[in-house]
Amino acid sequence: MAQATPQPGTPEDPYRAYNFKLLINGVTNGHFTEVSGLEFTIPRIAYREGGNDRVRFVPGQVDYEPIVLHFGLTRSRELWDWANAGAKGAVSRRNVSIVLLDAAGTTEVLRWNVINAWPTRWRGAHLNTLAQEIAIESIALAYESLELESGSGAAAKPA
Repeated sequence: MAQATPQPGTPEDPYRAYNFKLLINGVTNGHFTEVSGLEFTIPRIAYREGGNDRVRFVPGQVDYEPIVLHFGLTRSRELWDWANAGAKGAVSRRNVSIVLLDAAGTTEVLRWNVINAWPTRWRGAHLNTLAQEIAIESIALAYESLELESGSGAAAKPA
């Protein structure tokens, strides 16, 4: 059932941050617990106009920050193999989709497509004999561009 477009003045609840999944080309197993660093910056570049002391600004080249994926350590070697291949000089660029789901966790509402990503850092799990939490590893990904798509469960955009 399609959701109606919110009317002006009608409050809309924000999406929950805990219902997401990751889709990575070539990775079939991953218990992802956190995604951080999804951001970009467009710096401003100053230039002085000729003939006066006025300073103007123009947008610079976009800079995409690395995203960090945290995941539970399992028997799967897919993410390790991807990162380790890059460490040995065989960088493999892959597309990654970060999919945000509705509160029920069943319907896609937003999707960030991370284009041509490759591992720039791998961090092993913190191991502690006194702790009882799951072992979490992380991998940082650099990438070339970012796209945002509305999912099938997102409210329709006004024309």
